[in-house]
Order: sequence, then C-alpha cells, then structure tokens
Amino acid sequence: MPVYPKSQSSNKPQKRNPWLWVPSLYYAEGIPYVIVMTVSVIMYKRLGISNTDIALYTSWLYLPWVIKPLWSPVVDIIKTKRLWIIVTQLIIGAGLAGVALTIPVSSFFQYTLAFFWLLAFSSATHDIAADGFYMLGLSKHDQAFFVGIRSTFYRLAMITGQGLLIILAGYVESHTGLPPVDVRFSANQSVTNAAFVPADSIDWHVDESSENHLIFSPAEVVISTQKRSKNEIDSLLALVKSNNSLYGFIKSEQTIAREKQQNQDHISWWRANVTQPLEVLLRKQFGTQPVQNRSAQNVGNVGFLYFRLAQKPAAGEDVVVNFGRSSGDNSINLIEGARFIFTEQNWDKPFIAAVQLDPKLQAQTSAQFVARAGNIPLSWVVTFFVLTGLFAVFFIYHRFMLPYPAEDTSGRSGTNSIVAEFFETFASFFKKKNILIILAFLLLYRFAEAQLVKLAAPFLLDAQETGGLALTTGQVGFVYGTVGVVALTIGGLLGGFLAAKHGLKFWLWPMVIAINLPNAVYIFLSSALPQNFFIINVAVAIEQFGYGFGFTAYMLYMIYAAEGEHKTAHFAICTGFMALGMMLPGMFSGWLQEIIGYQHFFVWVLIATVPGFIVTKFIPLDRDFGKKTENSNNES
Repeated sequence: MPVYPKSQSSNKPQKRNPWLWVPSLYYAEGIPYVIVMTVSVIMYKRLGISNTDIALYTSWLYLPWVIKPLWSPVVDIIKTKRLWIIVTQLIIGAGLAGVALTIPVSSFFQYTLAFFWLLAFSSATHDIAADGFYMLGLSKHDQAFFVGIRSTFYRLAMITGQGLLIILAGYVESHTGLPPVDVRFSANQSVTNAAFVPADSIDWHVDESSENHLIFSPAEVVISTQKRSKNEIDSLLALVKSNNSLYGFIKSEQTIAREKQQNQDHISWWRANVTQPLEVLLRKQFGTQPVQNRSAQNVGNVGFLYFRLAQKPAAGEDVVVNFGRSSGDNSINLIEGARFIFTEQNWDKPFIAAVQLDPKLQAQTSAQFVARAGNIPLSWVVTFFVLTGLFAVFFIYHRFMLPYPAEDTSGRSGTNSIVAEFFETFASFFKKKNILIILAFLLLYRFAEAQLVKLAAPFLLDAQETGGLALTTGQVGFVYGTVGVVALTIGGLLGGFLAAKHGLKFWLWPMVIAINLPNAVYIFLSSALPQNFFIINVAVAIEQFGYGFGFTAYMLYMIYAAEGEHKTAHFAICTGFMALGMMLPGMFSGWLQEIIGYQHFFVWVLIATVPGFIVTKFIPLDRDFGKKTENSNNES
C-alpha cells in the first residue's frame, strides 16, 4: 500500500488511493443528475403528464447546469472543493426527501418540480466541486486513465437510478393497488355484429378470489370482421364518450371546447405567428395517421369492454388504470380508454373502453390487452425515500474518505479580489484560441441525442396504439436502465482505455460515428413494434454502447478545452455549454414528437446528427492529448 504525504499543517492525507474515492464520488455525482434528467421523465409519464409537458419542463431543469459557470468561480475561490462536495450531498438528500413527501399531494407536478430544481442546483454545484477535485487530486495521465473509471461509476449510478430504482418502483407498483386484468379481444368472420350494450344491463365478470379488484365485462370481446357504416360507428363512439364524460372519467366536449377557447384568448404572439403555423404544417406533412380512413363509407367494426371497481376506494384515494394492448395482432387497436381514473364518486359506474379493427382485416385473429391499476404514487414515494437514505450514506462516507489535496485551498480573501478573479476567470476562457469552434462543438455534438433521450423512455412506456412499445415500469427499468446502462458502461470503459492508449485524436471519428449512427435502432423499433423483449434489449444496448463509446470523446475534449489556469471554473463553463446543448433541443422534442409521431420523430433524430459531424471536422486538438508520456505521472 503506497504511503501518501501528509499536510504540513495537519495530520490529514493530501492524497489517497484514487480507487477509494474516485468511484464513489462519481457514483454520487451521477445519481442526482440521472434522477433529475431521466427518472423524473419516467415518473411523470407514469403519473399521467403529457410528453409535451414532460419534455419542456424537465428540459428546463438543465438550466442549473447551463448557468453553473456563473457561480463556478465562487466554488473555485471560496472555501475548499472538499467542503462543497460534502455540503451539497447533504442538500441533495434533503431535496430527494422533499420529492418523496410531495408526490401524493394534489398539485404534485408543481411541488415536485420545485424540489427537482433544488436537486438540479445542488447537483450542478456538486459537479463543479467534484470535477475540480478530480483534476486537483490526480496527475494528467491518471486523469486520462480514470476518465473511463469515473464514467463507469457514473454509469453505475445510472443503473441504480434509472435501472434498479425504476425496477423497484415497478415492483412496488405491481404489488400494490389492484391486480392486473388480462382481456382477450378476438376478430372473427363467423360472428355477427353485436349491438351496443347499455351500461345498466351489463353482466359483470367478477373474480371472487380477490376482495379488492377491477371487474370487467364481457370475459372476452369477440368482434365481427364485417365492416360497419361510418355514421353508425361514430354514433356508438359518441355514446361511449358521453358515458365516460358523464361519470367524470374523461373531460366532456364542452369542457375541452371551453379550455381551447381560454387558451385562444390568452395566446401569445410567438404561439400565434410561429409555433401554431409550424404545428399545422408539420401535422399536415408528417402527422400520425389514424388507424383507418375515417372518410370511407364503411369502416372497421368496434368492440366494447366495461370496467368498474368491486369496492369503494379509501377516502381521497384515486385508482388510476392504464389499459392497452400487450401482445397479439396490431390490427386490433384501442381507440378509447388508454387511461382512466376511479374515485369515490365514480367507482361503481361503468367506464367503457372501445377497440376497433382495421377495415382490411378479414382473417380470424386476436390480441391480448391488459389493465394495470397499481399504486403508482406510492411506488415513487418508496423509490425517493430509498434515494434519500443512499445520499445519507454518501455524506457520511465522503466526510471521512475524501483526501485533502494541497492545492484545494480557499481563494483570495476580500470582496474586491473575489470579484476581480470572477471576471478574470470568464474572460480568460473566452479568450482561448478557436473558442467559437470549441463552443459549437460543445453545443452540437449531442444535438440528436438531446432529443432522443427525452423521448426514449416515454416511447418504451407508451401504448402500442400511440406508437410505443407498451412496456411496464419494471421492464423499462431493466431494458433502459440496466441492460442499456451496462452497454453504455462497456462503451465508456472501452473509449477511455483506447483514448489513454492511442490519444483522443486517433479515435475521434470512430467515436463521433458511434454516438450518432446507432440512433437508427429506434427507427426500427418504432416501425416494427417488436413484442420480443430480447430484441428490444439488443436494440437499446446497441444504441447505448455507441453512446457510451462516443461520449468519451466529449468528456476528454472538455478536459482539453479547460486546460490552463482556472481549470476547475473553465471545465464548469464547458459543462454549462454541454447542458445548454442538451436543454434547448430537449425543450421542443416532446412537442415535435406529439405532432409527427414516434416513427417520423426518430427519423428526424437521425437527420439531426449531421451538425455534430460537421462541427467535429473543425475542432482544434493536439495529436497526443490523452496519451501516456514520460512525465505524465508527475504532472498535476
């Protein structure tokens, strides 16, 4: 075991074996980031927030990472980076507890967003201190060597955050609330068209083995493949919507019209003259098409399924039901009833789900649909309290295990010197040679990935009828947060190892290709909608491996761009532009996807990789950056 020097003023070690603190530090750095940026997306999707709102508001959460250069000199100058790390980890734990406590309240979206903002600012500050601490405590060669290690444990944090903890949320969800209900829908040529059954004459299918459950009727829905007139189907669907709005399962047409009018009355100039005309154009050219031609004289037949609760829910408790196709023929589509809520007022009233056949369907076929009504809020409360405990452990561990590098000292004392150094730090960064090309690279390298990452999880969770893969919360935790992150980690390790051996410049273009082209797997997934879970895992693993390998170039280039005096603050400025490059494209990605659908959106994502290829051609980069040299082990 090597002996490290002690501080002259104390008995505290200036250095420790990097393996004792680099892995845990970057594991702790990754958790709040992935919670704010990714886990929040999955949570809000499960809690019923729209893709547009999810992408917009969670993209705004990038703002602390965008503007963190404004206070990075403060971290660089006031107190030590070691102290900043410990304090921010304590605040992050408090923020996680705040999210857990506000999920069950009625205005959970606003309150949890407020605590996510606290998490984001604390996490961004923690990043400044941790990245500066990394550069102060390691030699230049060790920085290149451990970039793969730190990325690995950052990815392990992602496995914990969006993998294991999402699986935990899915487990709690599936083992609380009501048992899932499986219903078979069949298309058959030999049956005749069934008449619409009034809600008060339903023969309920009751499962006596469960005391508290979701009951439905009929036990199996058999739909004739014989076409019906468009007017007849429209009349039936109007009855369904009228029933569901009457009992408060969905908004009434009058309420929707009133809300639209209110929105029109308060429409902004930007909305009226820019986004609204653009939305009309995009919907006309690329918008998702209905399952069939609704203007045709005859359309596909419709079948109906009725739901209600067996018992009244507890006071103040809502039972949220998500319903959709889980397997079977894609020609059998849900057109009404993807999500509905039972309350104390409507628990014994019938909710009607409608399923329609493709008019071209003639053969006998079937599809399996499932209704899930787990306790979604409780699952996320448990998840965030587990995270709170995890950060209590981080706080205690790093309080005792972080070293005390000799260079980790407070900056100049006095207000005037702090202000002067603050502006000097910013000025010196923007005076760097080729700074405009460097900034363009930081903003555009992940232009496509910034849009993909916001919609990947919603795509996996969304019903097949809306173009998604209809995976459960636990399945998403496994495929995206475990298998995907393992592939991401392997790619990051390989990238760090190769960059340390041959230098970043040697591997730059393979890394650019790796982070961009594998995005095409989502075009395949959205087109084929595979039901084979193994195929989905392989496709996501390919994309995530490429992202991990390609992101190594981005991380190392930020270290390269930050070299020189004030490297901690300059690296923070680089990460601020990195966050801005993720924030701006992410803000409009949900809006765009809801207009053009998943298939066209993922095609656009592949087109959006072009700017990253172009700007990489012009960036300055030393040929030997990242390679081990004779003096590298002695450089700090």
